[in-house]
Amino acid sequence: MPGAVIFHIQSAHTAFPDTGRAKGHMYDKVLYSEAEHYHDSTVLIIAPKNLDANKTVDLVFWFHGWRNNVDSAVSYYQLTRQFIASHKNAVLVLAETARDAPDSYGGKLENPGIFKALVGDVLKALKTKHLVGKSCKSGHILLGGHSGAYRVMANIIQNGQMQVDEAMLFDALYADTDKFMAWIKADPAHRFIHLYTDHGGTDGESHQMVKLLNQDHVPYAETEESNLTAQQVQANRLLFIHSLHEHNDIICKPDNFLLFLENSPFLRKMK
Repeated sequence: MPGAVIFHIQSAHTAFPDTGRAKGHMYDKVLYSEAEHYHDSTVLIIAPKNLDANKTVDLVFWFHGWRNNVDSAVSYYQLTRQFIASHKNAVLVLAETARDAPDSYGGKLENPGIFKALVGDVLKALKTKHLVGKSCKSGHILLGGHSGAYRVMANIIQNGQMQVDEAMLFDALYADTDKFMAWIKADPAHRFIHLYTDHGGTDGESHQMVKLLNQDHVPYAETEESNLTAQQVQANRLLFIHSLHEHNDIICKPDNFLLFLENSPFLRKMK
């Protein structure tokens, strides 16, 4: 894509291979083998061609949902186009999880410190490509994910040993709400966005999380996607957005990933 530097690396600090799926995974009476679905350690890295990152570089990590892989997800949900269109001085990273399988398990990325090591591998790759300075360190870290990505995101937030500033969930709040709640309450600067539908199975947990926030007197905002504005994204650190669109449409029909990136306070505009 014009305006982007796109490349793949292999990292020992992705989700798989992992002992938890050494024998594959059975779902709905179908065996998803280790060799086909749990042995891919690919990391897809997307950087703007005019990235300006000498001392620090902000990183946006995206995790795909069920029955996807990093390349299918970035294509189908038009993540590269949206990311480059945001004109943010940051790098988009997609680390492979369960490849083309119905599985939310985050493998090694659920373990303490593995995400920190993955960030180190990404920085090393960016330095090798001369896209960042030789002594560049990670700056702000944002997590985005769709559907089953909730689990790896929650565990990275809890165990990754890196400061995560913002979590953007796209119809993804199925469970692990306690981990997101602890992170939200740990720092008033942490930002959380959940865009949910009537069809993805996350509406119940979204309403439950709102109840918990009320109980703990934590301010948040709710809105319909049809009424959503850039100002709302900017102004509210905790935002729940109800969408009438389908589960697989909410990322790029319309371009909500772009909207969230454009209005994140953690990402700087390109010069």
